[in-house]
Amino acid sequence: MKYRILNTLIDTSSHCVTQDDKPINLTNIEFNLLLYLVQHANKLCSREDILNNVWGQRFQYDTGTIDVHLHSLRRKLGFERKYPIESIRNVGVILHTTPKKQSYILNIKEFAIQWIKKHEIDFDKKQLVPYLHLDPFVSEITISPKDLHQMLDGILNVLLPTSQPGIICIKSHLSCTHFSLILDINGTINELKIPINE
Repeated sequence: MKYRILNTLIDTSSHCVTQDDKPINLTNIEFNLLLYLVQHANKLCSREDILNNVWGQRFQYDTGTIDVHLHSLRRKLGFERKYPIESIRNVGVILHTTPKKQSYILNIKEFAIQWIKKHEIDFDKKQLVPYLHLDPFVSEITISPKDLHQMLDGILNVLLPTSQPGIICIKSHLSCTHFSLILDINGTINELKIPINE
């Protein structure tokens, strides 16, 4: 059987690993570790399961054994530290078959103030007074600041032409699955949902 991760081909019948048709020299343990992770791709494999299935039950305690072999495996295959093989401290390991979405750490309040300043002239022309009501605080989201700016600009371009003098309020809301930025212009509301856990 053959498995492919990025440009890496794992052939179980020949016990070989190649990248772009060039052989990669792995130890028996490294090969079995990679194979186990590939066979359980996109699932969290506990350290205990990895030890039992790769090393066998004689290894009752993980004293860094998994980490040492993962480090060597990543180095030989040229994998990054968190993709495609990601270690979750004290929990286990996941082999991702698709790239993880980039997370961005943003100070939402500073972001909103910057965005308001960018549109200060537009708000003055329409006699709109900006108001921030950002609670709860969320610092890490899965959208880039540039994309978030563009989305809010798009909403504003639709709402601004027909708006009357009054208040433009930026609010936030947090649920189990997303963080929302809400643009409220005199009661006309548009909500931008941003995933927080994917």
